[in-house]
Amino acid sequence: MAKWSVGNSWDSASTPQYRPGFLSPHQAPRTKDQGPASPTLEEALAAPGAPVVMFDKVSLAFDDLVVLREVSFTLLHGHTKIILGASGAGKSTILKLILGLLRPDAGVIWVNGERVDLLDERELMAVRANLGMVFQEGALFDSLTVRENVGYKLYEESDRLLEDVDRRVEEVLGFVGLSEHVEKMPSALSGGQRRRVAIARAMTAKPRILLYDEPTTGLDPITALTIDAEIIKLRDLEGVSSMLVTHQLRDAFHVAEHTAVRENGQPRILAASRDKSAEAEFMMLREGDVVFEGNAHELRASSDPYIQSFLS
Repeated sequence: MAKWSVGNSWDSASTPQYRPGFLSPHQAPRTKDQGPASPTLEEALAAPGAPVVMFDKVSLAFDDLVVLREVSFTLLHGHTKIILGASGAGKSTILKLILGLLRPDAGVIWVNGERVDLLDERELMAVRANLGMVFQEGALFDSLTVRENVGYKLYEESDRLLEDVDRRVEEVLGFVGLSEHVEKMPSALSGGQRRRVAIARAMTAKPRILLYDEPTTGLDPITALTIDAEIIKLRDLEGVSSMLVTHQLRDAFHVAEHTAVRENGQPRILAASRDKSAEAEFMMLREGDVVFEGNAHELRASSDPYIQSFLS
């Protein structure tokens, strides 16, 4: 079957190319004989509606710098976890741990039923296949067209026919409202359009979980709302679970307090009911510790001086 490679060349004999290991040399993989998960965790993961991400007392430090201290939380299917905190609080570190780019010093991490803190790099590749990542600034390949950027993973690492990949690329670009830009270069797009292309790229392989790292940073408020709308639509119309790292409070509350529905075949963003908005849970970090976890209403009502200072 023909395969695609960067530069638009085709080679029927080519095989998927995998990136080298993400772990630094001093991070030796943990082995499965270091102990099973606790019965409580195994029971939770086997239950209907089990969490798609679970951290249990996860700690990480770099030398004397404590990044995370016994952090525990769960993300349920179709829900959103919004991670807030000052710079250096450990927000993006949580995403790296989910992806297996870092390993914790202590604790247990489950992702889609796999205990990722025990997996080697080859096993992690299978876990990452069900994860999508939206980076700050979009992180597009400037030398590739929108089509090539969005379909990159499928062109490079799957055995799908070209027409099947093209069909999927056009489908996800239609979802984010960029069908007419499919053959453009990233340099021809606005900042907001580039972020939407990045979201489309993350969607292409139909991941169960999307990880967003400051997706609206540097955008004007109106453009940022278009990115918020895509996050909401993916969660509510596609059933994608979301981890959102941000320091943009306006965007965080907008994602938490709105929902997407289809009316006459078209998506529409509406204010969410109290029950629906509770499916978006905030978690605030301070110097590696979780200082708050709850919904938007509970966050606003908190009397904690640090939280009030952060929100003001």
